[in-house]
Amino acid sequence: MTRTLIVIAALLTLAVSTALAAPPAGKGKHESSGAAAAAGQSTEKKSKKCKAERASTGAANAFGKCVSSKDKAKDDDQDEAEAEAANEANESKAEDNAAKKCKAERAMGIDAFKARHGTNPNKANAFGKCVSKLAKAKSSS
Repeated sequence: MTRTLIVIAALLTLAVSTALAAPPAGKGKHESSGAAAAAGQSTEKKSKKCKAERASTGAANAFGKCVSSKDKAKDDDQDEAEAEAANEANESKAEDNAAKKCKAERAMGIDAFKARHGTNPNKANAFGKCVSKLAKAKSSS
């Protein structure tokens, strides 16, 4: 009986370790999807440009740094373009959204904002009154 339990425990130990060591189904395969293919194509273009620069200048080293610098410059340009597009989208949404307009106005000066829009003694309802006023004005126009 003891010997049987030892054998079962050893088999369970081997089964669990094997199950944990094996990769999940589909995770061990390399994907050559559109994104990976596009990244490969852009790297090829960068490497061709760096080869041409290296041939014209006669520099024999720093090929990897050249490709990397071109990649970083491209990423910086994309980041700036995305940020500009996001800012433009937010500005157009702020024009349409009464709460965002009031929030922008409140950021310019909280005391002046409360004095202008607040109606109760401590002016704590200024934000709600501002949003309400702008929403009513938008719905009536």
